[in-house]
Amino acid sequence: MPELELRHLRAVCAIADEGSLTKAAARLGLTQPAMSAQLRTVERIVGGRLFDRTPAGSSPTDLGRQVVGTARLVLDEVDQLVSLARERTRGATPGPLLVGGVPTLFFGRFVEELRRAIPCSEVRTEITRGPSDLLELLVSGRVQLGVFDRFEGLERRETRGLEVRRLVSEPQFVALPETDPLGEQDEVDLAQLVDRDWVSPPDELLGNRIAIFTACSAAGFTPRFTHHVNEASTARGLVANGAVSFALPQSRSGDGIVVRPLRGAPLMVDLMLATRREGPAAGRAHDVFAAAARAYRALLPRNPRYARWWEEHPEAHREIDAALALERPAGD
Repeated sequence: MPELELRHLRAVCAIADEGSLTKAAARLGLTQPAMSAQLRTVERIVGGRLFDRTPAGSSPTDLGRQVVGTARLVLDEVDQLVSLARERTRGATPGPLLVGGVPTLFFGRFVEELRRAIPCSEVRTEITRGPSDLLELLVSGRVQLGVFDRFEGLERRETRGLEVRRLVSEPQFVALPETDPLGEQDEVDLAQLVDRDWVSPPDELLGNRIAIFTACSAAGFTPRFTHHVNEASTARGLVANGAVSFALPQSRSGDGIVVRPLRGAPLMVDLMLATRREGPAAGRAHDVFAAAARAYRALLPRNPRYARWWEEHPEAHREIDAALALERPAGD
C-alpha cells in the first residue's frame, strides 16, 4: 500500500484552499492529471472521498475537512522543524514580526493574539489602503503575514512564497441613518435602497466592484456612488446625514447610524489570511490562523445581529471552527 507523503498533504490542502483541482494544480506547478492522481492516492489510503465536485468547484466532505485540518498541522510542524533548525545553525534569534492588513475591526485583537502565539522580538503593523497594495507588500517580503479581502483578479496575481487561506466568508451589512424608517426592520432588502446615495471607497480601492454591481443589478438598480471615502469616521458622518453604505457585519449602531443585515446576504466577502513561508511565522501558519480565528470570534458580540447570523450560517465559518477545534494544547 502506498504511504502518505508531504506532497500528498500539500495537494489536498491546495485543493481545499483553491476550491478547484485546476487552480490547485497551477499553484503547485502540476498538471491536472498529476493532481488528480495524487488526490486518488490519498483517498485510497484514507479510505474515503475527500472532495465533492460541484458546479462551483471542489468542496471538502466531512472526511476531507478532517484530513485537511490534520494535514495543515503536519505541514506546519515540518516547516517549523526546518525553520528552527536553520535558525539554530545560524545562531539567529527571532526578529520582528511584520503584519499587514486592510482596515478591519478585529486587527488590534489579532495583533495581541500574535504576540502570544509567535516567538518574535516585537510585532510591527502596516495598514494599507486596499488589498492589492497589501499583496504587493507580502510578495516582496516587506510584511510577513497579512489579512485582506479577496479582490477581483486575485487568482491572476503572484502569490509565490505565500500560504493564502480563506479565514471567513462574511456578509456585508448596510449602514443607514438612524432616522431612516428602514432601520426599524430586522433585515433590509437591497431593493429597498434603489434611490439612495451611497458612500464607498474610491474606485481604485473597491476590490469587489463587480460583485457589488451584480448584487445591485439583481435587486433591480445600479448603485449611485455619490461619496468616495476611505476613512471610517467621515463615512459614518455621511451616513448619519442621509447616505447609506455597506458595512462590516461587526459594526455597531450609534452616533446617528444603524447597522442592519441585508436580507438573503446578497453580498459576501471572503476575508483572506496570507503567511510567508519564511521569517518568524515560518512553520506556524496554523498558529497564525488560529490567532486570527480567536480574534475574529471575539468581536461577534459587537453586533448581536451578526452573532445571530453566525449561528444560523455555519457554512460561512467552517475554517474558523476547524482551526479552533484543532488548536494545539497550551505549551506545545
